[in-house]
Amino acid sequence: MDPTYSAEAETFRTKITTFLQENLPDGWTGVGQFDHDEARAFMHDWRQKLAANSLLAPAWPAKYGGGGLSELEQVIVAEEFRKAGAPVGSENDVFGIQMVGNTILHWGTDEQKEHFLPRIISGEHIWCQGYSEPNAGSDLANLGCKAMLDGDEWVINGQKIWTSAGQNANWIFVLCRTDQDAAKHRGISFLLCPMDQEGVEVRPIEMMNGDADFNETFFTDARTAKENVIGEVNGGWGVAMTLLGYERGEAAATTPIAFRGEFDKLVRLAREHGKDTDPVIRDRLAAMYCKVEVMRLMGMQTLTKFLNGGHPGPGESTFKLYWSEYHKEVTELAVDILGAAAMTPDGIAKTSFATDLPGAPNNAASWVGVMYNARAGTIYAGTSQVQRNIIGELVLGLPKEPKPHAPAV
Repeated sequence: MDPTYSAEAETFRTKITTFLQENLPDGWTGVGQFDHDEARAFMHDWRQKLAANSLLAPAWPAKYGGGGLSELEQVIVAEEFRKAGAPVGSENDVFGIQMVGNTILHWGTDEQKEHFLPRIISGEHIWCQGYSEPNAGSDLANLGCKAMLDGDEWVINGQKIWTSAGQNANWIFVLCRTDQDAAKHRGISFLLCPMDQEGVEVRPIEMMNGDADFNETFFTDARTAKENVIGEVNGGWGVAMTLLGYERGEAAATTPIAFRGEFDKLVRLAREHGKDTDPVIRDRLAAMYCKVEVMRLMGMQTLTKFLNGGHPGPGESTFKLYWSEYHKEVTELAVDILGAAAMTPDGIAKTSFATDLPGAPNNAASWVGVMYNARAGTIYAGTSQVQRNIIGELVLGLPKEPKPHAPAV
C-alpha cells in the first residue's frame, strides 16, 4: 500500500521543502509557539504566501487558483507541511477548500466554479457549515430549516447549531428543506448563503475549555440568489453526502503524520514525568503506537484508492471512526501520565481540531485542553454511532438498524 515515489516526485518534494525553509520564520516550531494575536497575524501572511504559490488548494485546477497537482504531489505537499508543523490554511479553509470548494468542483456548474472558487482562494469569501440543528444532529435528514423561492431569491428561515468558526465567516453552505411534502431524505437543497445581512445572526457557544469556536446560527428571512443551489433543487442530500465524504476522507493519507507527531510528544511527556519505566504506562504507550501505525496503513490504503481514480465514499467513515476513538484513548493516557498536575493545569491550552497545534508546549494545559477537544472528535463530522451505522449498512451490507415502533395509541 506504500506509494512509490519516483525521481520526479522526489524533485518535487525538494521544491516543497525549499519553500518551507525559505518562508517559515527562524526558530519555527509551529503555530502553537504564538499567542492568539501573533498566531492570527502569522496566519494572515502565511495564507497569502500559500495562495501566491498555488499551494492553498493544491488539488484544484490552476484556472481557479489551485495548484493543479497530481494526487501524489498533493500527498507530498501534505507530508512535508505536516513534518514541518506548517499550516495548510486557516481554520475556515477546512470549510471553504476541503468541504464546499471540493463539492462545488464535483457538483457545481461552470458559472458557480468560476464565481466561487477564486473568491475562496483570495479570502474574499470565508466559509462555515450549516448542517446540524437542535433536532437534526445524528439524524441530519430530520432538519427543519426551510427555504422558499421568492422570485429570484431563496428566503431562509430556521436555525443551525455547532457552526464551527462561524464567527469568522461571511458565507455559509446550508442544508434547507425546500419541499415540505417530500420524504425525509428528499426535498432538501444545498444552498450557498451570504452571512453579511440582517437576516443572519451568529451566537457563540462557550465550551468547557473557555473557547467559543462553536456557534448557533439563526436565519430570519435571510436571502440568497436563486442560482446559489449546488446540484438539483430538492436533490441536496446527495450533495451533502459528497461533502461529508471529503470531510471524512480527504486527509486520511496525511493526518496520521500529525497523530504520530503528537504521540512522540506524549512519549517525551512520559519521560519528563518519570513514567516511561512504569510497566502499565509502557504497555499503554505500546498499544497507542500500534494504533498510530494502523492509522498510517489505513491512510496508505485510502491513498492507493485515490491514485487509482477513486473518490471519497462511505468507506471513509472507517477512518473517521478510528482516529476519533483513538484520540480519546491516547489523551486519557496523557492525563494519567500527568497525574495530579492535570487537575490544576498551568498555562493556556492551544487546541485545534483533531491533534494539538504543532509547537504547543508539552505541559498540563496543552494536554488537558486537547483531551477536552478529543471528546468532540467523536461527535463532529458525524458521531461514532453514525459512522458505525454507515460502515455496517453501506460498506458491509448489513441490514439497516430497525426503527423504533410507534407508540400504541
